[in-house]
Amino acid sequence: MSYDDQGREVTLPGAVRRVVSLVPSLTEAVACTDPEVLVGATAWCVHPVGLDVERVGGTKNPDLDHIRDLSPDVVLANFEENREADLEALRASGIAVWTTVIRTVPEALTSLDRMLTDACRLCRPKWLDVVARAWDFPAPIRRRRAAIPVWRRPWMVVGRDTFAGDVLARLGVDNVFAEHPERYPRVTPEEVLQVGVDLVLLPDEPYRFTAEDGPEAFPGGWPR
Repeated sequence: MSYDDQGREVTLPGAVRRVVSLVPSLTEAVACTDPEVLVGATAWCVHPVGLDVERVGGTKNPDLDHIRDLSPDVVLANFEENREADLEALRASGIAVWTTVIRTVPEALTSLDRMLTDACRLCRPKWLDVVARAWDFPAPIRRRRAAIPVWRRPWMVVGRDTFAGDVLARLGVDNVFAEHPERYPRVTPEEVLQVGVDLVLLPDEPYRFTAEDGPEAFPGGWPR
């Protein structure tokens, strides 16, 4: 018997030959390890380029009937990317669901190792060791303070205990909302500027910020 990152018991076959992934990063991890086992992924799973598998909707609105029709040995999910109601519906159909929990770089390495070797029954890939070595460096002494919006209407930013925040901290960028009690607090652009930041980082997902959609909310720069 195996247990996913949430401690949930997952019954898996001895050999896993059909995997459906509901998270882009997990899709890429499987595809880079053994693409032959991957039979389904979301429409947002665009890496590696040219991935030729069945598309099963999005992370928040998966096509459950299509997933069932693919008869997967296991469905890969993430605790904050996917809705628990969808995962429960798949479990109720007798489908094994493996849920990952990833909030830091070390946690990611451990989670991916377990997902690939336990959930997908694959050999540990060498690229995991390459990635681990790539992240083995001292924290930069020179630091920058940043806010990281992830949504607007309403504005939301990265808060505590997030993978994005941990990655940035290891690169020398400190999230000014890292001590907020919420993981993704709602704030206004004015509140962002008031806390004092060197950078406002605007990603292209989950909200697709662009040069014309986002920067205009922070006119005149900010304290440096």
